[in-house]
Amino acid sequence: MAIRWRILALLFAVRTAMAFQFQSVAALAPLLGRHFAVDLAEIGFLIGLYLAPGIVLAVPGGAIGRRFGDKRVVAIGLALMICGGLMMALSSAWSLQVLGRLLAGVGGVLLNVLMSKMVTDWFAGKEIATAMGIFVNSWPFGIALALVVLPWIAAEGGVSGAFLAATALVAVGLIAFALLYRPPDAMAAAPDARAPLGGPALLAVVVAGLIWGLYNASLGMIFSFGPTMLAERGWTVAAASSATSIVLWLVAVSVPIGGILADRTGRHGAVLVGGFLAFAAMLVIAPRIEAVLVAFVALGLVSGLSAGPIMSLPAQVLTPDTRAIGMGIFYSLFYAMVVLAPWIGGQAASAVGHARVTFDIGAGMLVACCAAAWLFRKLAAIKA
Repeated sequence: MAIRWRILALLFAVRTAMAFQFQSVAALAPLLGRHFAVDLAEIGFLIGLYLAPGIVLAVPGGAIGRRFGDKRVVAIGLALMICGGLMMALSSAWSLQVLGRLLAGVGGVLLNVLMSKMVTDWFAGKEIATAMGIFVNSWPFGIALALVVLPWIAAEGGVSGAFLAATALVAVGLIAFALLYRPPDAMAAAPDARAPLGGPALLAVVVAGLIWGLYNASLGMIFSFGPTMLAERGWTVAAASSATSIVLWLVAVSVPIGGILADRTGRHGAVLVGGFLAFAAMLVIAPRIEAVLVAFVALGLVSGLSAGPIMSLPAQVLTPDTRAIGMGIFYSLFYAMVVLAPWIGGQAASAVGHARVTFDIGAGMLVACCAAAWLFRKLAAIKA
């Protein structure tokens, strides 16, 4: 096996630990409510707090990585995640839960930005869409793993035991990363902290970040409002949540398929736009037909196709010296979108009186992604 694939497996495993820690609050929500005497609104705030630092820290995180080195800063991010996890596991005050969650989220921002850059370093000019498709799949994999494992651990060891288990997984990730990761030979020299990012390349990265943010916001409409939409149609809450989870499991299948398809055919643009349009069409259709399970299976099979090609876009316009700051810009727009989208969807659903409209908003976002993909191609051509 080529070393780049072993490095990808390592980065996948470490980012899985991040997703596992992120999902720990949602997976333990009923127990947290009783243990800390808080309501769902406060638990929802705690869930979102993990991603919120990315809005303001993604760009500085990329700059810090470029200045001090990717591996060192990722290790610091993992250490922050461990400190935040321990604070949550060992404290009995809700205020310390909030502080620990925020601290872990700051570490997660550094991880997301710089590990994406690391994958780009290893696969630029090679199987970049396939590699990115596999890499981003660590997120749904870690979330699904947490949903299965953490409630069982909490049943035996309580909330503290579950948080300790999540933190231990991050600690294992830190040790493995420190021992096994190395940059590709071409990146062994210290990065040029003065290398500028501007002009068409900067605009192209901004457009790519908007595409990634809008795409993930569209996915978020399914997971945030799918259960409510089905409940409005008479489904029980349990059945609605179970049906919606089908999309999550199938996304884990369709994401790498999209990356492989783009790399094997060389038609990245066709897979990108075709995936957007198929996803948008199913978002419009799914809330309007009786065969809901069939529609949600189709949603899962098409909604992940564009992920790998999207994540390969920055590599087309960024040089090795500008990748860290470029990925910071890319992720800052992603974080802004995924934090704002549920609020926008909730406001729209309240205004019209049903949750189906959130799927229509997601479809509109995907159509906007098609226009943004055209603009990116033009900007990338100027840069080239």
